Amino acid sequence: MRAIILAAGQGTRLAPYTDDRPKCLVELAGMPLLGRQLAVLAAEGIADIVLVGGYRADQLAAWPHTLVVNQDFASTNMVHSLFCARDALDGSDDVLIAYSDIVYEARVLRALMAATDDVAVAVNTEWQALWQARMDDPLSDAESLVMTPNGRLLEIGQKASDYARIEGQYMGLIKVAAAQAPNLAQVYGAMANLPRYAGAAHGNMYLTDFLQRLCDLNWPVHGVKIAGGWLEVDSVEDLAIYQNLAERGELDRFCRLTPS
Repeated sequence: MRAIILAAGQGTRLAPYTDDRPKCLVELAGMPLLGRQLAVLAAEGIADIVLVGGYRADQLAAWPHTLVVNQDFASTNMVHSLFCARDALDGSDDVLIAYSDIVYEARVLRALMAATDDVAVAVNTEWQALWQARMDDPLSDAESLVMTPNGRLLEIGQKASDYARIEGQYMGLIKVAAAQAPNLAQVYGAMANLPRYAGAAHGNMYLTDFLQRLCDLNWPVHGVKIAGGWLEVDSVEDLAIYQNLAERGELDRFCRLTPS
């Protein structure tokens, strides 16, 4: 398996920490977010890694992995960044697609790697406790995620008005089987013909938009339910909460950090 880590964004909600570095190099408990993710990948034997940089991509060049640069990072989003690395979606290997502002335990990666579906999405079933630690109203931030009883994904990434449409939260981790990986680009290209994604909106779509389109096209996209073991670092407030929990020895109830 190879991994594509999407690390092009500046992460303005993490300023001033991102004033001089990409979001993935902000430190949590003394170690960059990227370093924590790479440690987990290495422990599970994944060495073929492509970093998609953009903002301050020069700082990613020092890491011993293939670097691809999204030159349009300031005006595009994650799906555009993903297809800057389309050569890694050539069908020669299964592909892990990962956000760069996340931290996760090895058991999360192992569960996703074990999935045999064409497209598998990691789903945190214990998301609500984490959201309650991060904000006063979890429902104001959480996005919909609806699956069939056998785990097939039906809806993802929409605004949810009640908890009934939230069976978990998407972890920013996707596994695509080698045979399906080359077909992703065709779906992305065709989305430019949809009114919602015409013009600049095509480059600005989120990965949840892309996953929803795969679902709408009846691609076999399945959720892999995993109980915790994951963090997203989206803001200065998130970082402060996690740092405080780590210092008090309480972060383990959400995610056990790899040793720094």
